[in-house]
Amino acid sequence: MDAKRVVELLYWRDIKTTGVVFGAGLFLLLSLTVCSIVSVCSYIALALLSVTITFRIYKGILQAVQKSDEGHPFKLYLDQDVSLSEDVVHKYSDLALERLNTLIKELRRLFLVEDLVDSLKFAVGMWVLRYVGALFNGLTLLILGLIATFSCPVIYEKNQAQIDHYIALVSTQVKDIVGKVQAKVPGMKRKTE
Repeated sequence: MDAKRVVELLYWRDIKTTGVVFGAGLFLLLSLTVCSIVSVCSYIALALLSVTITFRIYKGILQAVQKSDEGHPFKLYLDQDVSLSEDVVHKYSDLALERLNTLIKELRRLFLVEDLVDSLKFAVGMWVLRYVGALFNGLTLLILGLIATFSCPVIYEKNQAQIDHYIALVSTQVKDIVGKVQAKVPGMKRKTE
């Protein structure tokens, strides 16, 4: 899936497709709040299997009644090659390895306090996440993230001028506060200054 299709999906350009993707994702996450992942996967597999078996039997009966020789209704899909090529696997495994190494280097930099300001920002972020974790579990955060992913781009697109204005105000205030704190606390100035 390319970036253009993802943007069209998130901005609700094709309402039916976006509705199906959003609804299926939300249904899956809400199902996981009630049942275990094993149960949800087995229920989805059973539902899909019951639809395909019913359709296969229906087409077989229809062919017998009409005395036609159309063949297997899923022949087109059975003939398609669904195997992954080595190039695709190598490409994505190399990309994952590169990102993992970048993450490890960044965590090493933060935990070993290469830059005091960045390490303190990381500590504040972890402190905030501690409270978020106490309020929400991971599944709830995934549900909220899915809803935000499908609603925030549309809201921003419709109210871009007002949102940009308030973001600029908040950004200015945060920069002023960070500047004042860095000026008052010894050892908090950045290396580049």
